[in-house]
Amino acid sequence: MSLIPEELKRIMLENGRTNWELSAKDQDTVDYKPVVKLFNPCGAATWLLTELDPEDNDIAFGLCDLGMGSPELGPVRISELEEYTGPLSIGIERDLHFDPDKTLSEYAELARIHQQIVT
Repeated sequence: MSLIPEELKRIMLENGRTNWELSAKDQDTVDYKPVVKLFNPCGAATWLLTELDPEDNDIAFGLCDLGMGSPELGPVRISELEEYTGPLSIGIERDLHFDPDKTLSEYAELARIHQQIVT
């Protein structure tokens, strides 16, 4: 099952391409609002993702919180999240009602203060 619909993948890929091109020119990258929020319904893990790697569309970048009090910005492999099965055979889900009102760095700063992602 695909966690991220094609229309959102296209947005994330465009975000990734833009930031890849800016990085290649030693320019500041864009601080996007998260495109998707993924979460573990049987645990505390949450991911706010902004972009896909243009060279490997299975790698997303965002704010990752495994529920251990230390959220961090970095990459995550989408296929690993899609393959995960937790208790009761429930996997990672996408928050269909997530409407971001901050940039990723703003969410990261709040997560640093609260030691968890706060949306």
